[in-house]
Amino acid sequence: MLLRPVFFGEVTAAMKVLNHLEEWFITFLMGGATLIIFVAVMHRYASGIEIPGLQDWLLGLNFGWAQELCIIMFVWMAKFGAAYGVRTGIHVGVDVLINQMKTPLRNKFIIFGLLAGATFTAIVATLGFNFIWENGMHYAAYTLFGIDTGDIPQGPTTPDLEWPTWAVYSAVPFGSSLMCFRFLQVMVNFIRSGELPHHDHGHVDGVEDELPDILESLTASDTLTPDDIDGKQTDTKEGKQ
Repeated sequence: MLLRPVFFGEVTAAMKVLNHLEEWFITFLMGGATLIIFVAVMHRYASGIEIPGLQDWLLGLNFGWAQELCIIMFVWMAKFGAAYGVRTGIHVGVDVLINQMKTPLRNKFIIFGLLAGATFTAIVATLGFNFIWENGMHYAAYTLFGIDTGDIPQGPTTPDLEWPTWAVYSAVPFGSSLMCFRFLQVMVNFIRSGELPHHDHGHVDGVEDELPDILESLTASDTLTPDDIDGKQTDTKEGKQ
């Protein structure tokens, strides 16, 4: 009897770790690509300023790889961001017709849609793995484990960074695999609870805990100003402490 709670507790902990890794990875890619683009643009314009010594130093810096790296980072961000979107329910969907159906029929269509999404992403992941394997991953794997590569080609590389293209294209199978898992995860949760993930675009972390307390302290005749809100938020925080 104790094995079931312990097992699900471990699964829940593992899911939290996966969720955090997913969010951190996407944040790193987004922030890193933005920073690289900013530095590359500033370098491009600053190099045109005729400042003795500084201009020669800036012209000696090579940022030719920046555009290629940012493209790669945005591709990876898009693939893993799509999986994040499935988990949090931020993908745009047209559900006007489905919401008009009776609950049993509506649930069947929702499950069918989630299964279709899982099937599609599983197919893309399978084809993606096959592509990168034939594109040089098999050569890298054989070399890593000391297996004779024979006539197996090493595979192409990217123009600027000279990275193996199979590593760059790995975003497709890995991102699609995670997305497939998220579809199945959402489907299982829907079968258990009857609820789908929903993202509230008006939600701000921390605000929902303070506004109800502030609104309860107001009457219909109260005139609310920004200074009043700041004062009431301060009083609310001090009261909680």
